[in-house]
Amino acid sequence: MLASDRQGASRVQALDLLRLIAVAAVLFYHYGFWGPSSHDVPRVALPWMASFAQYGFLGVPVFFIISGFVIAYSAEGRTATGFAIARFSRIYPTFLFCMTLTFLAILTLGPPHFDTSFAQWCANLFVAAPALGHSYMDGAYWSLVIELSFYAWVAVLMAAKVFPRRLDHIILIWLGITFANELTIDAPIFEKLFLADDSGFFAVGLVIYEFFRGRRDPKLYAVLALSVGTAVFQSLHKLIRLGPHTGGTFDHAVVVAICLGSIAIIFAATRLRRVPLPAGLVVAIGGLTYPLYLLHMQLGYVFLMRFSSTDAVWAVSIIISGLVLLSWIVWRFIERPAHRWAKDALIAQAIRRGLEVTVARIPEPTAIERSPA
Repeated sequence: MLASDRQGASRVQALDLLRLIAVAAVLFYHYGFWGPSSHDVPRVALPWMASFAQYGFLGVPVFFIISGFVIAYSAEGRTATGFAIARFSRIYPTFLFCMTLTFLAILTLGPPHFDTSFAQWCANLFVAAPALGHSYMDGAYWSLVIELSFYAWVAVLMAAKVFPRRLDHIILIWLGITFANELTIDAPIFEKLFLADDSGFFAVGLVIYEFFRGRRDPKLYAVLALSVGTAVFQSLHKLIRLGPHTGGTFDHAVVVAICLGSIAIIFAATRLRRVPLPAGLVVAIGGLTYPLYLLHMQLGYVFLMRFSSTDAVWAVSIIISGLVLLSWIVWRFIERPAHRWAKDALIAQAIRRGLEVTVARIPEPTAIERSPA
């Protein structure tokens, strides 16, 4: 079997397609509900979509669930150092390029609705720009901070030799901390440190990975039920802040149905090893979703303002098509070579310092972990 065939056989291809659906949900949430109006622009791009586009915020938790699965998958056979290098080399070069591209677009085309500064660009080099007193270059970056925090915890637990071997204990302690904080002091520092607003989604992904490996026992079913229940609770809990902030009215039953349906679909996708599409197309779909997520919001808004006199449907269609093409170009000609270069350079540095670097025994199923809304 050719190397490319082996890699294709090891991928969970359906997850690449689900990533595209998730990013599409977030994209239409930003254009059809959240919209440029949140930036003092007097209209939402596609207001007639608001009644269903408002539920697109749940695309981000879908990314978190898939990330839980993929991170557990990709941690197999790696050292903590190898895991950290793999994640950094996949995430940061593309982020740096897309963030800089957004900065240049805002700088040259953004006024009067959008503005930026070199200081903001410098703060965004550290991803978590608000910690340095500046706003994100793109509002969608908040979820990337959540993802990176999750990876950091995984790396620490791998170094302690408990991940993924003690997955049940990790999940139970994590969810225990989540509810202890939620039902008592509700401290923002604990929410950020322990990802208490999103822990259930990651936990569901971790449990789905255990099923993927073939594990079946009462304890796992109990942990799955607890994780799903937490995810549903957190989906509804998000409405406490989201409703007043956006002025939207959300149907709780719809939110629960989308949350449970998404979990079921992701679970089913991990049982489907191949999809009836060319392998190269599936890889490209999975690859372009990360830059598309990074570019779609602020960059899209900037161009939308330039199309202010154009029919909104045509304007959004042109912008989305352009962003999809741009995202494919970034993935094909920027991300892939930058990933290889960064990984090789970091591995060489780690070896020089005597750190143990072990590649995975099995190829990663997708590049999903680079997400999210």
